[in-house]
Amino acid sequence: MASLKEMRNRIGSVKATQKITKAMQMVAAAKLKRAQDQAESARPYAARMAAVIANLAAGVSGDGAPRLLAGTGSDKRHLVIVATADKGLAGGFSTNVVRAARDRINALVQDGKDVRVIAVGRKSRDGLRRLFGDRIIHTFELSDHKVIGLPSALPIAELIADEFENDRADVVTLFYSRFQSVIAQVPTARQLIPAVVEGGAAPIDLNGAVYDYEPSEEEILETLLPRNITTQILAALYENQAGFYGAQMGAMDAATRNAGDMISDLTLQYNRSRQAQITKELIEIISGAEAL
Repeated sequence: MASLKEMRNRIGSVKATQKITKAMQMVAAAKLKRAQDQAESARPYAARMAAVIANLAAGVSGDGAPRLLAGTGSDKRHLVIVATADKGLAGGFSTNVVRAARDRINALVQDGKDVRVIAVGRKSRDGLRRLFGDRIIHTFELSDHKVIGLPSALPIAELIADEFENDRADVVTLFYSRFQSVIAQVPTARQLIPAVVEGGAAPIDLNGAVYDYEPSEEEILETLLPRNITTQILAALYENQAGFYGAQMGAMDAATRNAGDMISDLTLQYNRSRQAQITKELIEIISGAEAL
């Protein structure tokens, strides 16, 4: 059985840990508001971009369609981008995204597809390295940027474009965590190439007018589609950041409460042991006095 000194030291260490988890919870709560605002602000822009592309794609077909929209005509080579966080202490936030990507990669490999992986975030790299280390072609660490923004998304989009243009990828899929609420982050897969024209995208109201495009729809799409990839990646990074702080706030809150419960249990155990020791010493004193 632990001595009273050992129990006091353990109670002190748990209290110190509780202070750290409480501080981390408060920091995550402070950062969550800004990250949530960024994620929600990026959604209308991405939706509007999808609407423009949907309207332009409706007038493009056949050989005139850009490669980013039509694809290569094959689905043999897959490029999977897995975006998580650089840091931990956020519950199962990164693990859930990695698990969803791992299931997709395993399914593609079983179908005989050639799969390559881009890891965005150290947790993504660490989660996939054991099973798919030979398939990871590059890792982007988000901690290299003080603030998540366009400079964070551009290198990823450029590498994707290079892989596609050099015929090393036919299908590109992005995995990330969509921020739904503070307690709910949804692992999501989004196909970037060939570009998916969402049927649910709100059409642009032309008020009965008919427009001729100059340059042509094909040329406009050639410019917009690469920007759409960057936009989708940036929106995913914002969603990830908000989800991470929400998950970390919840995890640190649970850790703080668990530490409080442990302190209560240890304090009760300490008081009982201390009382037992005092009682034992009193009995020894009384017994010694009676013997005299």
